[in-house]
Amino acid sequence: MNSEKPHADVDQLSFERAIEELESIVKRLEDGKVALEESVAIYERGEALKRRCEELLRHAEARVEKIALDVSGKPVGTEPLDVK
Repeated sequence: MNSEKPHADVDQLSFERAIEELESIVKRLEDGKVALEESVAIYERGEALKRRCEELLRHAEARVEKIALDVSGKPVGTEPLDVK
């Protein structure tokens, strides 16, 4: 594992793989059958996975567009989706 960035591999994961691993970590922690030291380590990895998922979602939102319609309801192009 890279000592400068312990969870560098997380940066290469797809959203689906990252969320799958994050769900597995949550389940293990909820079960409460993990030693304290391992709990801390997998919690830290979970945080890295959460950040990766958030980053991928932000990028996806930035690419999403909505169809712009004219006054008669016909599509005339696209514009950024306002997700406020």
